[in-house]
Amino acid sequence: MSFNGESTTEDVLKGIRLDGRHAIVTGATGGLGIETARALASVGASVTVTGRTAEKIDAALATLRTELPDAQFDGEELELASQASIAEATKRIVEKGLSIDLLLNNAGVMMCPEGQTQDGFETQFGTNHLGHFAWTAGLLQALAPGARVVTLSSGAHAFGTCDVDDLNWKTREYDPRLAYAHSKTANLWFGSELQRRHGDRLLSLSVHPGVIQTDLSRHVPEALLDVMRESLVERGVQMKNVSQGAATSVWGATSESLSDHGGAYLADCQVAEPISAENAAGGYAQWAYDTENAERLWAESERLTGVSFG
Repeated sequence: MSFNGESTTEDVLKGIRLDGRHAIVTGATGGLGIETARALASVGASVTVTGRTAEKIDAALATLRTELPDAQFDGEELELASQASIAEATKRIVEKGLSIDLLLNNAGVMMCPEGQTQDGFETQFGTNHLGHFAWTAGLLQALAPGARVVTLSSGAHAFGTCDVDDLNWKTREYDPRLAYAHSKTANLWFGSELQRRHGDRLLSLSVHPGVIQTDLSRHVPEALLDVMRESLVERGVQMKNVSQGAATSVWGATSESLSDHGGAYLADCQVAEPISAENAAGGYAQWAYDTENAERLWAESERLTGVSFG
């Protein structure tokens, strides 16, 4: 069955069962994350949701358990802007003996003011990329054979590549929009490089969810949001609801048709094609599959975080 940008999580899961499989979704206390968790649990998966605080996790679990009282959920506190929090969370999960079939790296921050993570990394790069890099490394031993790792990138990667020579914006004037693009290109490169290095034991994919109004845009000034909305209208980009936005992640995590597409960038429930006049929003930029810089980014990520995939 062929899907598109209007497909929902319910559409892409028709005929699929995930009984006996375990999924972990980062940033699952709201927005795309909680819908991704709900959708996977609705077809039988047990799901661990992560969030920054126990209060947010408890609220999300209450919502999920009310809608799906027979599903199995649990929660883990995780602050992706803290390498210590990541190490503690991955240690707890591994020690539980969980076998992870689906790892969805969904959490992130967008166009926030200039700042640093607890470890001194630029906030967007440190959270969106380095956080998930260390998180995935810490959970590698717990991934089941053939597990899928789905990492959220964004069509915003096309606004600018990832400068491996200045990952933490030390030599450039900080630009929140370009810093977001920089981090989302890093997410895309991580997805493809993870496949090249560990494709014998997992399937790695990256995803553009589409344009959805969620709490992710909380740092964007209203005037800039208005300009962005006008630009989207001019380019013919359609806003998605949350179920449509989460659909590509869920499709990436479950579709058998993607078995031979490891490392691919997905958009609108399709394997994305290069950006063109007809595909301005859902396509990928010319640097998306830059293997040389993806390798450099991987090495720098190991150096900066001090973690290794072994």
